[in-house]
Amino acid sequence: RARAQVSMSRFEPDSFVNYEKMSKNIGIVRKRLGRPLTLSEKIVYGHLDDPAGQEIERGRTYLRLRPDRVAMQDATAQMAMLQFISSGLPRVAVPSTIHCDHLIEAQTGADKDLQRAKDVNKEVYNFLATAGAKYGVGFWKPGSGIIHQIILENYAYPGVLLIGTDSHTPNGGGLGAICIGVGGADAVDVMADIPWELKCPNVIGVKLTGSLSGWTSPKDVILKVAGILTVKGGTGAIVEYHGPGVDSISCTGMATICNMGAEIGATTSVFPYNHRMRTYLEKTGRREISAVADSFHQDLVPDEGCEYDQVVEINLSELKPHINGPFTPDWAHPVSEIGATAKKNDWPLEVKVGLIGSCTNSSYEDMGRAASLAKQALDKGLRCKSEFTVTPGSEQIRATIERDGYAQILRDVGGVVLANACGPCIGQWDRKDVKKGEKNTIVTSYNRNFTGRNDANPATHAFVTSPEVVTAMAIAGTLDFNPETDFLTAANGEKFRLQPPTGDELPSRDFDPGQDTYQHPPPQGASVKVDVSPSSNRLQLLEPFDRWSGTDLEELRVLIKVKGKCTTDHISAAGPWLKFRGHLDNISNNMLIGAVNTENDGVNSVKNQLTGQYGGVPEVARHYKAEGVGWVVVGDENYGEGSSREHAALEPRHLGGRAIIVKSFARIHETNLKKQGMLPLTFADPQDYDKVGPEDTVSIQGLESFSPGKPLTAVLKHADGSLDSISLNHTFNQPQIEWFKAGSALNRMKELQ
Repeated sequence: RARAQVSMSRFEPDSFVNYEKMSKNIGIVRKRLGRPLTLSEKIVYGHLDDPAGQEIERGRTYLRLRPDRVAMQDATAQMAMLQFISSGLPRVAVPSTIHCDHLIEAQTGADKDLQRAKDVNKEVYNFLATAGAKYGVGFWKPGSGIIHQIILENYAYPGVLLIGTDSHTPNGGGLGAICIGVGGADAVDVMADIPWELKCPNVIGVKLTGSLSGWTSPKDVILKVAGILTVKGGTGAIVEYHGPGVDSISCTGMATICNMGAEIGATTSVFPYNHRMRTYLEKTGRREISAVADSFHQDLVPDEGCEYDQVVEINLSELKPHINGPFTPDWAHPVSEIGATAKKNDWPLEVKVGLIGSCTNSSYEDMGRAASLAKQALDKGLRCKSEFTVTPGSEQIRATIERDGYAQILRDVGGVVLANACGPCIGQWDRKDVKKGEKNTIVTSYNRNFTGRNDANPATHAFVTSPEVVTAMAIAGTLDFNPETDFLTAANGEKFRLQPPTGDELPSRDFDPGQDTYQHPPPQGASVKVDVSPSSNRLQLLEPFDRWSGTDLEELRVLIKVKGKCTTDHISAAGPWLKFRGHLDNISNNMLIGAVNTENDGVNSVKNQLTGQYGGVPEVARHYKAEGVGWVVVGDENYGEGSSREHAALEPRHLGGRAIIVKSFARIHETNLKKQGMLPLTFADPQDYDKVGPEDTVSIQGLESFSPGKPLTAVLKHADGSLDSISLNHTFNQPQIEWFKAGSALNRMKELQ
């Protein structure tokens, strides 16, 4: 049998795969439960802190887990490292990395955009590099690539449990890993060697039959699943793909599917270990890991006869190309029908910009298949009618597609190759071709398309689809182009159809690693100095939040009653605000400025109940805080869906918020609120949402006997003096209640040191 402990990569010689321990834990749990296990159960339960004693019930109990490693992108790493510094600990306890990918704005092209980012963000990059060196965290410099592609190339492997401070961390499921998006406070727990808590996930099985072919791509699988399950259908569950169709999908294609599982609210998604993963590991310099994974194969696939809480079946041979949107990633349309649907809904048909890349679709295979279409167009004398941008996922991908000619083909057809970074996908796009408020359509291979997300223009109709369909539509210039059936006109007047895209799964030669962009932490970092200037507007050391007073929360004001969808983009916008992610007070000036107020259908316009005047949401919150008045937010379904950004929880806490009361929460946001000492509460009767008026005061009662499973009571005092009493549910367990009492999870950590 191969060794059970294996060196991970050239960048992390001290980290290892411990399959022996995981296998032993799986055996303990299987014997206790007396039933076959799903793959996700094997990996999750295989990382239990106490496999013999842990209470295990899907959807109910909280598991205490020991993740193998932590990854943080630069926008969230700032707050995570500031919190770790506040903990007083000398060094991280598990292998951890920081990835600079979020702060690079797309303007003109890769080289100039990257240099500008290095200049503008010098203070932040220096903080992250020195904090990483001091506390033992690896640092991937700007230009290295998108966090999830770097993880896939270096750190994900079958059976690993990895947490990352980004909602698309599940990308690693394409390598048979359980990779989960979390807030920075969760990352601090793991880096501090504290067991990490996760509510025991349900498991949704997606059975794949048939095989992909023609224009249908891996992206179409998750676009279809999103249409079936919707943006909240995966909440509290791991989506586990299985069945004979799995083997027709490349490793990076499986990663694409897992990545966009975040858009259905899933805890994560995962595929079983197979020969596609083995080949990818070997191509990325990890042959030794694949040999060990082979010997533990039985632990990296589901048990025969295992049971799922829900099963979705998709025949890949019958699956057609899809495109989802606008404004929500679960509005699924076959590409063959989008033209008619767009005309019916008066959506702009002209595609202004086609954008390929992002953490979801920037693999070698993705770029090759897009280039195969671009080459067909060029051979007929055509270039893109739409503007066209290309974002490589990593420096390794960039260097390899340059070497193999794909990048030049994409440039020749009209593409602009952007920096190896998130760019327009997260709103880092200095868009010039349309004015704000101008109705227009863009088509992307990204994962999210919330209102204004890519370009801060609420009138932009953004659609997500595969890189192949984006490329075809950019060539045609119109949304109603169906590449399976429609013709293009060549430069000589000849009518022709694009042939289905082709592309190698992996380069025939080895990957070209490109420039070395990694900084390994020194063995001893105690002497490294980490500077945070008191006058900085980018970085700010954290002050502890106040402890709970010990009494009920009386007569809280309703800061805003939110209407409809409220994502973390609505609560804490990205784009130009990303530069303040390390400065809590400054970034709090964007709190809920994108949320719609039920009172007036306005955005960033709420009534200050103390003055009677209307103002911006952050300004009114600051006034209430200055006057010693606590407040609540009232919201709708799936509140806080989208990004893992914990700023959406830190900002309300910083500005005096006490509770968020909604119909339902997205998983990560609910946890983030708990971590910061807030009360995330849900209406026991969703219709009670209608009872809350904007001028009401809310008293939250029952806190002196706050306990798991016991509802709290809210007394609503209306403007006319009448009262309503409603029941509020919560999901706090006892340790989480201690976070609330201490004022935050970080405060509680310090109490226990």
